This record gives sequence, C-alpha cells and structure tokens, in this order.
Amino acid sequence: FRRAHTLTVLFILTCALGYVTLLEETPQDTAYNTKRGIVASILVFLCFGVTQAKDGPFSRPHPAYWRFWLCVSVVYELFLIFILFQTVQDGRQFMKYIDPHLGVPLPERDYGGNCLIYDPGNETDPFHNIWDKLDGFVPAHFFGWYLKTLMIRDWWMCMIISVMFEFLEYSLEHQLPNFSECWWDHWIMDVILCNGLGIYCGMKTLSWLSLKTYKWQGLWNIPTYKGKMKRIVFQFTPYSWVKFEWKPASSLRRWLAVCGIIFVFLLAELNTFYLKFVLWMPPEHYLVLLRLVFFVNVGGVAMREIYDFMDDPKFHKKLGQQAWLVAAITATEFLIVVKYDPYTLTLSLPFYITQCWTLGIILVLTWTAWRFFIRDITLRYKEIRRQKQEHRHEKDKCLSNGDGHSPILDEQNGNKLRERKL
Repeated sequence: FRRAHTLTVLFILTCALGYVTLLEETPQDTAYNTKRGIVASILVFLCFGVTQAKDGPFSRPHPAYWRFWLCVSVVYELFLIFILFQTVQDGRQFMKYIDPHLGVPLPERDYGGNCLIYDPGNETDPFHNIWDKLDGFVPAHFFGWYLKTLMIRDWWMCMIISVMFEFLEYSLEHQLPNFSECWWDHWIMDVILCNGLGIYCGMKTLSWLSLKTYKWQGLWNIPTYKGKMKRIVFQFTPYSWVKFEWKPASSLRRWLAVCGIIFVFLLAELNTFYLKFVLWMPPEHYLVLLRLVFFVNVGGVAMREIYDFMDDPKFHKKLGQQAWLVAAITATEFLIVVKYDPYTLTLSLPFYITQCWTLGIILVLTWTAWRFFIRDITLRYKEIRRQKQEHRHEKDKCLSNGDGHSPILDEQNGNKLRERKL
C-alpha cells in the first residue's frame, strides 16, 4: 500500500510539473530554467523520500515530518559537496543564484573595542556599550540553547559546551573579528544570561515532559472542543519520553563517545561563523537562519540515535542514518572552510593560547589514563590483595582451633587409630 501510494503521488506530481511546463512557453533564460529544473528535481526527491525513507526514532508530530528532514539532509550534503568542488570565486558567485545580494565581501562586526560597562565620558548615555551589544543575537542565543538542551538533555554537558565555546572565541579572535567580545559580553551576557537561562528553561521543560501523563486517545473520541484543541497541540509533543543518562565516567567507550559529541557540537558552532565568513553571507541572512532551523530538527534525531546506540549496542547494532548524515555535513562544512580560506585557519595561535590548550589537553589525557587505566589496575590489585588476605585468614583459622592443634590432623589420626584396632 505504501509503495502504491508513493507511485501515485509521484505520478501526480510529475504530471502536474509536466502540465505546467507544457502550458507556458519555456523562457530563453538559461539561468532561470536551470534553477527551476533543480527545484523541481529536489521536490520530486523529497516527495519520494518522505514516503519511502526509513523511519527514525521519533513519531510525533508524524513520522513523515522526520523523513522529510532526513531527505533535506541528503540534499544539503549534496549541495555542500557541489560547493566543495568549485573554485573559491565560482563558489562565492554561485550564491548569487540563491540570492542576488550575495557574492559581495562583507566586513565582520567587532564586538570588542570599548568594554566599559559605565562610560562616564558619554554623558548622554553612559550605558551605550551595553545597548550596542543587545542585538538580534541575544534572543538567538537564548532560544538556541533552549533547543540544544532539549536535544542533549543533560545540564553538565550543555554547560561544558557553552563554556568551551567561549574559550574557543577567546582563542580564535585573531582569525575572526566577530569573536572579539568584551569580558562581560562573554561571561555575563552569553554564558550566564542567554545560555544559562536557555539551559535552565530547557531543563524545566524536560522535567515537565518527563512527568507529564500522555493520554493519546483519538481526536474524535474527545467530547469537548477544548479537549480537541488540546489534543491537536499535544500532537506536537513527544509520544513518549526518554531521559538521557550519558554517564561519561562509567566506561572508556562512553567517555570517548561523549567527548566526540562535544567536539562535533563545537565544530558545528564554529562552522556557522566560518561559513558565513568564507561565503560572504551576512549574519542576519535568511540562509544562516535556515541552517540553524535545519540543525535543530536533524540534531534532535541524531542525538537520540547516538544515545540509543550507546545505551543498548546489542539492539542498535549500527549508528542511525541521521547521525551519520549530521557527522558528514559537519565534516563537509569544515572542508569547505579549509579550502576557501586556508590562510585564516593557518594563522598561528598566540603563545599563551597554545600553552593553555596544551595544558588542558594534558589534563584531560591524564585524567583519562588515571580513570580508565591506572585507577582500574590499582583497584584490581587492591581487590586481589584483599581476597588473598581473607583466604589466608580463613585458612589459618581453619587449621588452628586455638591450642596449636589442627582439627584436620586430629581427625586423620583418629581414623588411623580406629583402623589399627579393627
């Protein structure tokens, strides 16, 4: 039935597209015809994928919704591969086919400069530095971390990623002027207010979802209109809820997996800034927003697939398809940045930044070696030593009854005497 339904939809869509092309006279504009043909091809592929792609772990609001984003992931990855194989100039000018306003170099905004919270030299508005930095990225930070918390579902992992990204901004501000911010912009506005408040609201939402009772009765079986509307709204909430317990210190496998997740998250965050830098896209452009919406939808599925694979590797024998696509997309975006502007990426880090990162990596490797190798060997040695001591103590207690004679030897001597008498 599903295949027949797919063929029917594809047939109707193909006929509709063909009917439209036959009714109108084909324009002589090659660029316009090329764009229209590519869009039509993508629509046919999405229609096929929505009905035929493999279902993911989510079923609300509908499995077709998540199949749609899986197909969008494939299209986006193919687009990135196409951009990767172009020259730098052709790749940037190709963006004009998407938006004619693109393809023009844009200056990066510097959020540093005057970092005085209260500027006594400006009598009109001494707090102008704060108002200058309250732009559209403030609510974007909040909603972004609220949604990331719903994906990761762990307070400590979210805080680690949030703080680590601020350290990355400190480390890479010599490459991108956009990373240059005031200290209070880094730690007060970003980490505490925007990110911290978003993480807090996300954790409260997770608590509500984990405690809420789900009653998924049919829409037409609900007697009141208020109940019907409530049921329609609940259609966009999860059918069931799984609480993520990452437990990174429980085993070396889970520790490496959590470190890999944090690394991919940070790389995807950096790709956002570097992509718009190398492709000349302004931060407020709708393509940047669409990319964030895309990662919000596919990231939640990918995180669930990764957690299921880590939590029960016997049942989930291989990593989910969406998780593989997200990893491939992140890696391809990074390759585009490396190819389009290798000079910026190869700018050497300041010496004190190199020292800090070297010290941090050494501390992480040292803790890993101690926790999963040295500590386990030490505990195993102590356990074996304790068992030997207990065994020796029990043996000594068994061989001695308090007067220096062994009960086992007394029993053997008694048996020999009885045999002689007989």
